[in-house]
Amino acid sequence: MNLVIVESPAKAKTINKYLGSSYEVLASFGHVRDLPAKNGSVDPDADFQMIWEVDPKAASRLNDIAKALKSADKLILATDPDREGEAISWHVLEVMKQKRALKDQQVERVVFNAITKQSVTDAMKHPRQIDGALVDAYMARRALDYLVGFTLSPVLWRKLPGARSAGRVQSVALRLVCDRETEIEKFVPREYWSLIATLATPRGDTFEARLVGADGRKIQRLDIGTGAEAEDFKKAIEAASFRVATVEAKPARRNPYAPFTTSTLQQEASRKLGFAPAHTMRVAQRLYEGVDIGGETVGLITYMRTDGVQIDPSAITQARKVIAEDFGSAYVPEAPRQYTAKAKNAQEAHEAIRPTDLSRRPSDVSRNLDSDQARLYELIWIRTVASQMESAELERTTVDIEAKAGARLLELRATGQVVKFDGFLAAYQEGRDDDSEDEDSRRLPAMSENEALKREALAVTQHFTEPPPRFSEASLVKRMEELGIGRPSTYASILQVLKDRGYVRLEKKRLHGEDKGRVVVAFLESFFTRYVEYDFTAGLEEDLDRISNNEVSWKQVLSDFWRDFIGAVDEIKDLRVAQVLDVLDEMLGPHIYPAREDGGDPRQCPSCGTGKLNLKAGKFGAFVGCSNYPECRYTRPLASDSAGDADRVLGTDPDSGLEVAVKSGRFGPYIQLGEAKDYAEGEKPKRAGIPKGTSPSDVDLEMALKLLALPREVGKHPETGQPIKAGIGRFGPYVQHEKTYASLEAGDDVHTIGLNRAVTLIAEKVAKGPSKGRFGSDPGKALGDHPSLGAVTVKKGRYGAYVTAGGVNATIPNDKTEDTITLPEAVALLDERAAKGGGKAKKAPAKKAPAKKAAAKKADGDGKAKPVKKAAAKKTKPKAEGAAASKARAPVAAKTAAKKAAKPKDAAKGSAAKNG
Repeated sequence: MNLVIVESPAKAKTINKYLGSSYEVLASFGHVRDLPAKNGSVDPDADFQMIWEVDPKAASRLNDIAKALKSADKLILATDPDREGEAISWHVLEVMKQKRALKDQQVERVVFNAITKQSVTDAMKHPRQIDGALVDAYMARRALDYLVGFTLSPVLWRKLPGARSAGRVQSVALRLVCDRETEIEKFVPREYWSLIATLATPRGDTFEARLVGADGRKIQRLDIGTGAEAEDFKKAIEAASFRVATVEAKPARRNPYAPFTTSTLQQEASRKLGFAPAHTMRVAQRLYEGVDIGGETVGLITYMRTDGVQIDPSAITQARKVIAEDFGSAYVPEAPRQYTAKAKNAQEAHEAIRPTDLSRRPSDVSRNLDSDQARLYELIWIRTVASQMESAELERTTVDIEAKAGARLLELRATGQVVKFDGFLAAYQEGRDDDSEDEDSRRLPAMSENEALKREALAVTQHFTEPPPRFSEASLVKRMEELGIGRPSTYASILQVLKDRGYVRLEKKRLHGEDKGRVVVAFLESFFTRYVEYDFTAGLEEDLDRISNNEVSWKQVLSDFWRDFIGAVDEIKDLRVAQVLDVLDEMLGPHIYPAREDGGDPRQCPSCGTGKLNLKAGKFGAFVGCSNYPECRYTRPLASDSAGDADRVLGTDPDSGLEVAVKSGRFGPYIQLGEAKDYAEGEKPKRAGIPKGTSPSDVDLEMALKLLALPREVGKHPETGQPIKAGIGRFGPYVQHEKTYASLEAGDDVHTIGLNRAVTLIAEKVAKGPSKGRFGSDPGKALGDHPSLGAVTVKKGRYGAYVTAGGVNATIPNDKTEDTITLPEAVALLDERAAKGGGKAKKAPAKKAPAKKAAAKKADGDGKAKPVKKAAAKKTKPKAEGAAASKARAPVAAKTAAKKAAKPKDAAKGSAAKNG
C-alpha cells in the first residue's frame, strides 16, 4: 500500500479515483504546523532557530496519517507545486519523524500542474526528493514576516495607542493606497478647453476633428487655458473654410495577450466578472481540484498560483485544433506563439493558467458548474485560445485638415482605425481599468487630399484636469506586480488583511485609505522609511528567489535584514508618544486640517477659538483635540466618518410595500424593513446586518433586499435530500445542512454560493470532525503570554470571539477577527477589561465552599442548611487586604484577577464561620 498526502479532501477524492486500490490518499487540510504567535518563535540570537507548533486542528489528521503509515510501503508527498506546497510536504515529513512513524518506508515527492489522470499517473513515475532550497525560501519568508510583525507591531501599539499591527508586505501595499489618497488631496484642478468640429465630406459622411494647431504652433491638450482663448478660436473656426490637407493610412497589427498568470487572472476577473481577488482564487481552486463531469471527477484548469506565461506544447497543439474548428484556418498562425513573462521577479517554473483539456468548451461543462465557476472557466478558456490565434490587422488613419479664416490658418486632426482582419479579437478583448473613450478606435469615412469639407457643428467644451483615480483591487494587484512586491500566492490575502483590519475600505469598486491606515503609513514612513520603500521590499523578494535557486543562504539573508531592522527599532524606543504625534501631526496636516472656506486658520479650535487643534492619542486610536485641554474639551475624529450616509432610505420593498432603510445602531449600521408601527404589537421590524468589509454607502436597495431575504435555500443535499441553507449568523456567513454549520471562506458570497460549493464546505466540516464542546469549551488558539495574567487564548463564545487570560475575558471588537488579532492588541483589551472590573474569576477556589457547607449542615443536625447572609461574608473580608493591594504598584489586571479569585474563598470562610 502506498500512502499519498495532498492538501484538500476534494483533491484527495479526485486523485484516489485515478490511482486505484493500491493507494490511500489522505488530506492534510493545508499547513499542519506554524510558528506560535508569541515571542521567541524565531530567535535571531540562536542562528534564527525556529520553533514549530502543530496546529491543534491538524493533530487528529496527523495521527491518522501516522496510523496509515504503519501499514504503508511508501509515503508519497503530493502537495502543490510551489513553495507553500513544498513546505507542507516538509512539515508533514518532519512530524512523522518526530512521531517515529517512519521506519524503513521510502519517501517520495511528486508534483503535477494539473489534476488529471494522465498528469497524476505521469507524476508518480517521476518522483524526487523534497527540494531543500524551496523549503529554505519558505522558512526565510515566514521568519521575515514573523520578525517584522512581532517586532514592529508592539512598537506601533506602544507609540500609537489604538493602532493595529503592521506587516512586511501589507504595509507597503497600504502605502500605495495611502500615497494615492495624498496625491488626490494635493491635486489642484487645472482648467482647459477643447474645440471639436463635426465636419461632413461631399458625400454627406460626418466625422469629428480636434483643433491641434493655430498660426504655425501646435496646440496640446492643456494649452487653451481660458474661456477667452477658446472664444477667439471659436470665432476663427466658425468663419473658416475647410479642406483635407493629408490623409495617411498606416497598417498596424495587434498581437494577442499571453495566457493568464495569477495576477492577470485576478485583474481580468475583477474587470469583467466583478470578482474580488480572494473570490477569484477560491473559485479557481475548485476548478483545479476537480469537478464531477459525467460521473468522472476531473481538474478543469492547471495550477492557479503561477507567474509563468508559457503553456505545454501539447496544449498549444490542441488550441490550434480548436481555433481551426471554431473560427477557421485563417485564424491559426503559421507558427505557435511563445510568451515570456515581463513581470519583475517572475518565476516561470510553472505553466500559465489554462484549461486541462481545451476540447471541453465552456458550453459543454457549464451544466456541471455553479454560476461563478462557469464564468471563470469560460474566461480562462477564451483567453487561452485567443493567446494562440492570429494577430488582428488594422489600418490606422490620420487626417489633417486646414481651416483658413482670413489671414489665420488653423489645423484640425481626425484619427481612427479600421479592422481589416479581426484575428484574436473575434474571441477576446482585454478589459480596461478606466472607461475613457479611445478616439483612435473610431472609424473614419473615405476622404482624399484637397477635398473640401463642410462644418456641421462646433463643440467648445470647458474641462478640468482630474486627480489620479483610486486603485481598484485589479489595478492595485497590477501595480504590486510591476513593483515586484509580493508573490502570486499573496496578492489576495494582502488585500483581504487590509480590508479586515479597517486600513482600507472598498467603495464603488475603489480602495479608499482609512484614517487608521494613513496614520500607520505616516508612522512607518517617518520612523521606518526604508522598510516601506518599494525598492527595498522588491529587493527582499529577489533575495527569496535567490534562496529558492540555491544562490544564497537563507540565514545570511535573515542576518543582513535583522541587523539593520532591530537597529531601527532600538532608535525609536525612547521616543515619547507626544514626539511621535507631533511628527505625524505635521506629516498628515493637509489631510487632518483641510483649508477653510473663509480662509481662516484650519487649526483654530472651533469651540474655544483660542486653542490650536493637534493630534492626540487615546486607547481607541488617534483623534484631534484642542491644545487648551482640559479647559476646552473639544475633540473630533481625524476626518469624516467613512460610514457617511448611514441613516438613509433606500426605497420600498416590492412585496410588502414597506420602506427599506440603512440605520445606525449601537453595534454599527444595519438594514431595517419598515418601522415598529408597521408591525403587530410586540413584533419587531425585520433587520439585517451589513456584512463585514461592506461600506454602508455601497448598500443599495437590491443588496438590502437580498440581505433581508436571508437565510435562503441553496438546494437539496444530493445524498440526504434535505435542504442546504445559506445565511449570516453571529460568526459570519455560513451554510447549514441539518445540524452541520460550515462557515463561508474568504471569497465565498452568501447570496450566490452554489450547491456544489455548499456541499463541499459541509463535507469538509464533517471531515474535520465535531468541535470539542460548545462555545467556550474548545481549547482555542494560543496567542502568547500576558505580562501578569499568563497564557492568552482566542476563543469563540456564545456572543462572538473573545480573548481570555487568568480568568479575565475581553470581547474582540468588530474590526478584528480571531485570525487577525495580535498579542499586543489582546493584552490591551484584557488590561482595559480588567481595569473596569470585568472578566470571570477562576472557579477552582470556590469548589471548597459546598464541602464546608455540607459539614455545617451535618453539625446543625436538622437536615436543613441555613442561609448564608451576604453581609456576613462581606463583614469577614479583611479590610487591610484592599488597602495593601492599593499601595502595591502591581498591574491593574493582576490586582483585579487576584481580587476576583479571592472573593469566593473569603465568602466560603464566612459561611463556615456562620454555620459553625
